[in-house]
Amino acid sequence: MRLPILPVLLIIVVGALIDLYIYRRIPREAVVARTRLRWRSVQFASGMFFAVMLAAALCLPRKSGTDAMLISVMWLLFTYFSVYAGKLVFIITDFIGGLPKAFRKPRIKALTYAGATLGIIVFALMWWGALINRFRTDIREVDIEIPDLPTAFDGYRIVQVSDMHVGTYGADTTFLHKLVSEVNALHPDLIVFTGDIVNRHTAELLPHTTTLSGLKAPDGVISILGNHDYGDYATWTNEAEKLRDRELLYSLQKDMGWKLLRNETEWLKRGNDSLAIIGVENIGEPPFSVYGDLKASYSGDLDDSNAKILLSHNPMHWANDIAGNEACNIALTLSGHTHAMQIELFGISPAAWRYETWGGLYTDSLGHNLYVNIGTGTVGAPMRIGATPEITLFTLKGRNHTTSEATQQ
Repeated sequence: MRLPILPVLLIIVVGALIDLYIYRRIPREAVVARTRLRWRSVQFASGMFFAVMLAAALCLPRKSGTDAMLISVMWLLFTYFSVYAGKLVFIITDFIGGLPKAFRKPRIKALTYAGATLGIIVFALMWWGALINRFRTDIREVDIEIPDLPTAFDGYRIVQVSDMHVGTYGADTTFLHKLVSEVNALHPDLIVFTGDIVNRHTAELLPHTTTLSGLKAPDGVISILGNHDYGDYATWTNEAEKLRDRELLYSLQKDMGWKLLRNETEWLKRGNDSLAIIGVENIGEPPFSVYGDLKASYSGDLDDSNAKILLSHNPMHWANDIAGNEACNIALTLSGHTHAMQIELFGISPAAWRYETWGGLYTDSLGHNLYVNIGTGTVGAPMRIGATPEITLFTLKGRNHTTSEATQQ
């Protein structure tokens, strides 16, 4: 697959204009002629270098290429955009500083220096997100009241992990070893994984099966599929090959000791009490494919009095079909998918532009709860600026307990 021609041309043109602006600006700020020439040479050479880097990254295949090639493309593009994001911040600030010249007043040089400083900060922040923050974890504890919760499940502890995208790590298991240890240290009764374990195809999971089989809880690990787990982002010779890849994913999760729910319900038992864990396949808005069927996933009526927890990868499923629905008695839905777009600063994320429910706890007027875990892995850009990899620990409370405050982001 190649990127669409218009976005590619736009990226190339914007990059060239950025370099041209800086090329023309640097000599005006230099004092000595030799210094002006040296800076011009550096700017020209670096611009050409990054243009070649961009061209190489854009020409390499994404769907049909090897995993190593995909990782190389990812880092090439990230390097390019980290440099040009900083440059763009500089020229915007510098351009504003030059506006007084249109009125025959001196340039505001302080803005030029501020722009250079901000550009460096943006560059450093992106690499901090790539090299440090995406390997940290944030453990969030949330109490959830479920009115129909059986007494035996009062205080029941569930850990949610989501969106690992293990292909981004290649064969490096370091972070996932750390993640497994941190989850097990919470001593949950149940671990749930809410989809997107790979990026494109099942082979990405092979180096990590031994590590992930180390997740342990008395009621095991229950998982569902996300939009990346169906092979829709890879190139296949035929549909049969794609289906074989998916069957391998099912098999590997079984070998890891995980219980994969594909439009079905797992009943957890405590004596005579039971709790329904419903797992649907992916249900989302376009362009994401719909594989799930909530009604087929639960044998009874969705409005019956049984305590139910739904695992559904895309939070839009909750927003479209469960929130405000009186015929749907599902107290808690656990989702992932958004990653908070891997950027969250001071509780603000660009994911809010697309998703009303992008991270944290949400409750409708009927008491239906949704929790959106922002995931542990990355896709696209290998960074997390804020939006630290999340492990969520839920403690279920019956009607007679008071739910502690959980922050809605």
